[in-house]
Amino acid sequence: MGVSLQGDGKEKEMKSIMQDEKFCIVCGSMYVESHHCFMGSNRKISEKYGLKVWLCAEHHRGDYSPHHNREFDLKLKRQAQAEFLKTHSMELWMKEIGKNYGD
Repeated sequence: MGVSLQGDGKEKEMKSIMQDEKFCIVCGSMYVESHHCFMGSNRKISEKYGLKVWLCAEHHRGDYSPHHNREFDLKLKRQAQAEFLKTHSMELWMKEIGKNYGD
């Protein structure tokens, strides 16, 4: 898995391994933004492995968003880890992310 190249040589965004459909995972809205479960220095890893979800503007940037609500942020990280481990090893997870979010 990873970033693929389009016919023109430009990188194509990796699909989410956490969602098949493009809707807010909280409220179901179809007006969504991509949220990378791991940000900062790990943002590229989120993109590489599809560790991202779709959120509406309110759930992406509002008070309940993972940017402002630690509990929601950790819930998404745990879900991302669980999905990743369905097809990859814990060893690779620790190499790439460096922290176990499992329960």
